[in-house]
Amino acid sequence: MEQLKILVVDDEQRMRKLVKDFLNKQGFVVLEAEDGEQAVDVFFANKDIALIILDVMMPKMDGWEVCREIRQYSQVPIIMLTAKSDEKDELLGFDLGVDEYISKPFSPKILVARVEAILRRTNALEDDVMEAGGISLNRAAHEVRINGELVELSYKEFELLTYFMDNQGVALSRERILNNVWNYDYFGDARTIDTHVKKLRSKLGDKGEYIKTIWGMGYKFEV
Repeated sequence: MEQLKILVVDDEQRMRKLVKDFLNKQGFVVLEAEDGEQAVDVFFANKDIALIILDVMMPKMDGWEVCREIRQYSQVPIIMLTAKSDEKDELLGFDLGVDEYISKPFSPKILVARVEAILRRTNALEDDVMEAGGISLNRAAHEVRINGELVELSYKEFELLTYFMDNQGVALSRERILNNVWNYDYFGDARTIDTHVKKLRSKLGDKGEYIKTIWGMGYKFEV
């Protein structure tokens, strides 16, 4: 498979190197930019960038400005890095079309996992089989097995489990699940998610405990 390009934007050289080293180990090609203006220049000079990791606090142009500029022309996945864990910042990020939002300090391994999950969702990264805690999900065959035993899931239950496994450890709101599993053209009640989660948990048996309820918000898949 062709190596995918990722643009890492941060004014701290040490941070860029840390992220670059981990991404290189996973076979990604990494481009770097040390400020917002340079990030925009590098992005438009390279038409095949698969994903951007973007720091918020930077000289010349901050991450929000870079995001606004790029979103006028491209829907390339963007992961935002910030030193502040502020709900207002997070909501602004999602309004601007940020795909993920990670607070510093973070584990580089977790960041790489997020990168791979987003690239799988956008079909840039092919990964037919996922495994977690005894659950094996084969996208190509549309099969789920628990400890080797086949589990019969409906189409939507399979899509829901795929989305959960793609986003292990991420708190997912009902709205976000609807938008990604049922798509934006779904106008039904968000409670349909609760119904599907209940059925999915039941079919997964004791593995259903991996789907944790976050009261007042949604769900999180955690092994």
